[in-house]
Amino acid sequence: MKLLTIDLETAPNIGDAWQLWNTTISLNQLRQSAYTLCWAAKWYGSKEILFGSTWDDNIGDAYDLLEEADATITFNGDNFDRKVLNKDFALGGLGPPEFSRSIDLYKVIKKNFRFPSNKLEYVAEQFGVGSKVKHSGHSLWVRVMAGDSKAQKEMRRYCEGDVRITEKLYGRLLPWIPNHPNRMLYTGEICVRCTKGTLQKRGFYYTENGRYQTYRCSSCRGYQRDTRREDGVSIRSC
Repeated sequence: MKLLTIDLETAPNIGDAWQLWNTTISLNQLRQSAYTLCWAAKWYGSKEILFGSTWDDNIGDAYDLLEEADATITFNGDNFDRKVLNKDFALGGLGPPEFSRSIDLYKVIKKNFRFPSNKLEYVAEQFGVGSKVKHSGHSLWVRVMAGDSKAQKEMRRYCEGDVRITEKLYGRLLPWIPNHPNRMLYTGEICVRCTKGTLQKRGFYYTENGRYQTYRCSSCRGYQRDTRREDGVSIRSC
């Protein structure tokens, strides 16, 4: 099973404004709309970080990676990264890629935990998987768009850093991802999440019509259950 962690950095929208507070920019005030500056990606289990950028003219390489992946790991990717990429692909004359299953860790955090902040920087530090790479702030984006090579290198380090901690966070959150793609379909291993541990029986899951055997992985500690009903009743219409 090929898991791809991916992260984007985008340019800001640029427009004219007559005040700084509580203002609205209309379309005829918009000088330049946001676009992808760069992306970084990493195959799970590999040490290599892949990278594409506007200044290297290889932004479109992300399309082939997404077509190859069985599942993508992101942080807020469903609402941001994937939609931004869809726009880029469509405007570039490409059809939709054969998008893989999405594992959005932001949704996992929001659904299962109550942290003071759900930002990647905070939750990554709380789980002890590292910190985001520090950068020089908004001026970094301005210098990158102006073609500053030092700024471009700084942004690359920042984007690649996000990919590293996102992948590590995925490892910590594995038992909390109930809809994780079934690795058994790809590898034939036992645990559908980590493929490392053996499954130990842990009682039953009950529905209105029957019960299903549940298991807990000895490695990632995640729960899963049989899809075949073990015992129950049949419901027929009158």
